[in-house]
Amino acid sequence: MSNNADLENRMASLKAYMDANHLKSTAQRDTIAEIFFKSNTHINLEELLTKARKKTAKIGHATVYRTMKLLIESGLAVPRQFGDGQTRYENLPRDGHHDHIICIKCSKITEFRNDEIEALQLESAKKLGFKVINHKLELYGYCNSCG
Repeated sequence: MSNNADLENRMASLKAYMDANHLKSTAQRDTIAEIFFKSNTHINLEELLTKARKKTAKIGHATVYRTMKLLIESGLAVPRQFGDGQTRYENLPRDGHHDHIICIKCSKITEFRNDEIEALQLESAKKLGFKVINHKLELYGYCNSCG
């Protein structure tokens, strides 16, 4: 799926959620959502606010915060904590589940997927009598530039 089609699908999903919950669509909210959906990184509220203000100077912290809360509630964004006390947000992964490896010096975050690890996690849970509903794997260390 092309980036434009993906953006259109995500914006349509947001609109459908807002319509179903009788929420108003605003130009500022649309701007923030579009910037977030185009983001290919784990973005925090300040970074999102800075990008949004480049398009519309009058966007405030509260509008960014409320929009991200809406995106989380609608299932289109996932909040992440990577051990530095800062919440970052990521798009609902297009390719399904993935894990993260985080540099503890420069905070670089890299996504990865390993089917063997996934299978081992499910096998371990089954042996312990658990049915996995959701999980996250985060590895912390030093990237090549820092370590």
